[in-house]
Amino acid sequence: MKELEKILENAKNEISACEKSADLANVKAKYLGKKSELQELLSKMKDMTVEEKKTIGKEINEVKQSINALVENKNKEIEDKILNEKLESEKIDITLPSKKLRRGSKHPMSRMVEEFEDIFVSMGYTVYEGLEIESDENCFQKLNLPIGHPARDAQDTFYLENEIDRFLLRSQTSTAQVRAMEENKEKGPIRIVCPGKVYRRDEDATHSHQFMQIEGLVIDENISMADLKGTLELFCKKILGEKTKVRFRPSYFPFTEPSVEVDVTCFKCGGKGCNLCKQTGWIEVLGAGMVHPNVLEMSGYDSKKYQGFAFGTGIDRFAMFKYGIPDIRTIYGNDIRFIEQFDRKDED
Repeated sequence: MKELEKILENAKNEISACEKSADLANVKAKYLGKKSELQELLSKMKDMTVEEKKTIGKEINEVKQSINALVENKNKEIEDKILNEKLESEKIDITLPSKKLRRGSKHPMSRMVEEFEDIFVSMGYTVYEGLEIESDENCFQKLNLPIGHPARDAQDTFYLENEIDRFLLRSQTSTAQVRAMEENKEKGPIRIVCPGKVYRRDEDATHSHQFMQIEGLVIDENISMADLKGTLELFCKKILGEKTKVRFRPSYFPFTEPSVEVDVTCFKCGGKGCNLCKQTGWIEVLGAGMVHPNVLEMSGYDSKKYQGFAFGTGIDRFAMFKYGIPDIRTIYGNDIRFIEQFDRKDED
């Protein structure tokens, strides 16, 4: 027993003095290896009685377990010390300034669409998204533009494969209005706005073969031009400022009757006359009118019971007005320098 106590005491001292994992491994081999003193004691047990074997064997195992525990604790202590020294020598000063991260920017068209939608949703409208590939029937015929109608010439363009297939890239978001009316099986009131891309054969500083439109449609009983005028006046003031004045001029659209062109006072000169408004003090911004009875009837509505109004405008045009963009083609040019500047403009 005294010999076992001495072995355990010596092991404690040597393990405690270890500073490296290699030294600890040598000490472990010395006290627990095949040539250790404990192993020699175990080899002598063959000459002992059964009772002595039980007692001595138990004591030897307890000493081995104690030494193993001491080795494990010391090994963890050494590993923690190494880790702390590494963390101390390789630590990062988080107070240093970081590399500048580039922040993404919203495209001006995304900004305008969100602004338009917010205004109309606050007025009780629902945002409705139509299809960009449409049938000739929905794009023209159900909007009171039959085949051969002269008003189709400016829009009757991007057909798929050939005109006989009668599918094309939509030339106006009014096609979404047709779908919304047909999907309304109850044929009850509708109040929607339809933003999206449209396609026409245009290409210059103020026109593009692809651009963004937003159309509005209201159908209900006892709808009049007064409702249309009030809606558009509120919309224009929200977008262009409370001092904006709105003017209606008679016009012609096949799908509305009566139809009007809507002008607003020039936001640059306030209506005094400048180069932007060509000295007139007014800028045309959208077209509108009362929904033609034929359009209502073709989509299943009783034109004697229901009336409605519709309006549409180019979102690109409002973006050009608001942000001072001189050429519509830069909007779709994918130049990051162009997009980044609008964060500053919105803050101003």
